[in-house]
Amino acid sequence: MNISLRKLCATTSLLFFACCGAAQADYPDKPVRLIVPYAAGGSTDSTARLVAKSLAQRLGQPFVVENRAGAGGMIGQDMVAKAPADGYTLLFSAAGPLTVTPHAYPKLPYEAIDSFTPVKLIAQSPLVLVANPDTGLKTVRDLVRAARAQPGKLTYASFGNGSAAHLAGELFKSIEQVDIVHIPYKGSSPGLVDVISGQVDVMFDVLVSALPHVQSGKLVPLAITLSNRSPLMPDVPTMQESGVDGFEAGTWFAVLGPREMPAGIVTRLSQALDETLKTPDFQQAMAAQGAEVATGTPDSFARFFRAQYDKWGKIAHMAGIKVE
Repeated sequence: MNISLRKLCATTSLLFFACCGAAQADYPDKPVRLIVPYAAGGSTDSTARLVAKSLAQRLGQPFVVENRAGAGGMIGQDMVAKAPADGYTLLFSAAGPLTVTPHAYPKLPYEAIDSFTPVKLIAQSPLVLVANPDTGLKTVRDLVRAARAQPGKLTYASFGNGSAAHLAGELFKSIEQVDIVHIPYKGSSPGLVDVISGQVDVMFDVLVSALPHVQSGKLVPLAITLSNRSPLMPDVPTMQESGVDGFEAGTWFAVLGPREMPAGIVTRLSQALDETLKTPDFQQAMAAQGAEVATGTPDSFARFFRAQYDKWGKIAHMAGIKVE
């Protein structure tokens, strides 16, 4: 009886794993939801739709983008965190909800990192530090000297409390040990308007938003915030080239799933996304946004995610960024 029971258990286990393997090999066999924790129309949403279209073509099932905005991205992320880990509910998020929101809100309805399975880093997008021409600032070193000469007098705009622009400003202040006052706005456009009008001195802004005003001479570009110069502004140095050692900021896009998503499904999605990222159409779309297409594996993205979470958590706590 014991021998027969052991054989039965072994056979059952083999059948179970065979069925699981077959299910993963057939993935997807129905539509997949791609949750975007922002409203429709922004850069995250538009990038998600490009990715969804490509995945549908490559994997043979619809990938349907659903916008679930609110609470700093928590509403959309909570949906994915609590969804079955079968690969049919995925998250397409920018960096903020994943690396800043967890530190800014007093309580999350999910675990900030452990609720998700990293799948693929899609692209990274720089910010550009711009100044009003009347300030006389031409370089980052000019800004540092002016800020040290008159602590607390200069101001910088951002497109929201806890935004990538806000965090970039606080990182800059921390590295250079300068006192520049943060002025938050509800979006990029109103912040740019006040920098152009001279109400605010400088701003870290999304590159494509600032580009037309740089080209018209209404803003002076001081530096790009990622480690490489942007093809859209090839003459503008990076922050590190400008002497701000260790500075790297911006935003990024990524695909994640719920916790403990099967490895076979992660691999299948990762391979399809690799193909997407190599297509000329996708690369051209990212270049038009000033973004750099990413490379790497799910494991390398998991390490990147953790490092970014820790880095911006320290800055958020140091700056006292909280949303009640």
